[in-house]
Amino acid sequence: MSSKVLELSVDYGEATIIRDEDSSNPVAVRFDHVRKTYKLYKNDRQRLLAAFSKRIHCDEINASDDLTFTCRRGEALAFLGDNGAGKSTALKMITGVCFPTSGTIEVHGRVSALLELSAGFDMRLSGMENVRMRCQLWGLSAEEAEELIPEIVDFSELGKYIEQPMRTYSSGMRARLGFAFASSIKPDILVVDEALSVGDRKFSAKCRKRVNEIIAKENVTVLFVTHSTGQAKEFCTRGIVLDHGKTMFEGSIDDAVAYYENT
Repeated sequence: MSSKVLELSVDYGEATIIRDEDSSNPVAVRFDHVRKTYKLYKNDRQRLLAAFSKRIHCDEINASDDLTFTCRRGEALAFLGDNGAGKSTALKMITGVCFPTSGTIEVHGRVSALLELSAGFDMRLSGMENVRMRCQLWGLSAEEAEELIPEIVDFSELGKYIEQPMRTYSSGMRARLGFAFASSIKPDILVVDEALSVGDRKFSAKCRKRVNEIIAKENVTVLFVTHSTGQAKEFCTRGIVLDHGKTMFEGSIDDAVAYYENT
């Protein structure tokens, strides 16, 4: 999609978020001195009181701390780091799940996220009904949805279960359907967070193959979080190493992996 279907620029105090669907922009994602601060309270009562008084004490932690990087169109960028390094927080800000405390975030293009794959489903509805609902939320026309749905159902390998209520699904079945949808809608920007271990070994290999096909054939920008340096090298050409929300290293994927493994 090359035209600007949606443009959004919002100020959140000291933070600015710019989003549009301009897939012709050479920049896919840009972070400029982004900080995301979480306030930690002793209990829920303290959190509630803080809404009415600034005198309530809390600890603060910067999940992202002065984070600056640019991911260009068609690039595959890996985020490396230990637990708590701020990798997933960066991806959640790109997808709009959470918002920065300060700094500027630009996202140019339609984003599909392979994050919490089973999130957002209505358990009362069938798998097919959930797929149709997500197609509507994505703004797909009836014709586009009818063309896409068979591919989603086939990839999920759910068979007749696709017509059953999702409350009857196992967590693995829900994740399969989530992956099938998110990877089938041909996004401009694909965000992946440890989502490639869906299901058994055979289906997991199928997921990895699908991501490789997306990267190779569709010029999709990929932002990838993983603890597996092997997967990072498989999918990405560039890497960023994070530690406590700060950028420790940025460069080619081989150099980034070497830095991460030696620190």
